[in-house]
Amino acid sequence: MNRTEVTDLILAAKLKKRLKWADIAHEIGLSKEWTTAALMGQMTLDEQQATAIGQLLELPPEAIDALQIVPYKGSLPSTVPTDPLIYRFYELINVYGTTIKALIHEEFGDGIMSAIDFSMDISRVADPKGDRVKIVLNGKFLPYKTY
Repeated sequence: MNRTEVTDLILAAKLKKRLKWADIAHEIGLSKEWTTAALMGQMTLDEQQATAIGQLLELPPEAIDALQIVPYKGSLPSTVPTDPLIYRFYELINVYGTTIKALIHEEFGDGIMSAIDFSMDISRVADPKGDRVKIVLNGKFLPYKTY
């Protein structure tokens, strides 16, 4: 069973059981953001986490095993995403990427923000003009070293 097939099983079980990502995350005691990434095939679960998810979603043993294999990271099927929501992030980086880079370098120096030592929080912010999406990306700064 490949990882894409496991993700399909997870999505079907989530729908059938009418669960939210936060409900599933609660089962393993991790954030909804990390758990969702893991169950969408981008992170590795340990045996205890995979077993708990497998029991909750009634997954077959081979799916539970697959959740414990380090995945090939990068979930987008094309260079320029076609899904409208994902494309807006692509557009955001195209427009603001150089600004973000300039401000990070000015504040921290020459380096990058880690996507490994990283956390993310997605929340809804009520607004009378229409609710807003708030995304906080929090990554460790990694300076380039000289040698």
